Amino acid sequence: MSIIVVGGHERMHDVYKEVCRKKGHTVKVFTKMPAKFDKLIGSPDGILLFTSTVCHKMVNTAVKEAKRKKIPVVRCHNSSAVSLEQSIAELENSF
Repeated sequence: MSIIVVGGHERMHDVYKEVCRKKGHTVKVFTKMPAKFDKLIGSPDGILLFTSTVCHKMVNTAVKEAKRKKIPVVRCHNSSAVSLEQSIAELENSF
């Protein structure tokens, strides 16, 4: 399953990738708003939003693309590795 992680802490970037890889998923992590973010999202199987550490514009863009492409979105207020694991399990259960 391919996952997009939106938000989180920059120093946790590698940890987020490692947690997803251990679960057998491919992942893209966006901790900052890149140019043409809507184009970079692509068509993943799910999107995880860390709502406490992300700008509103980034959330709105991710949610808009998810609705347009019918991609499930899981929101999590905390941006720790354990929260990521729980959110991945929630995404897995939505399939």
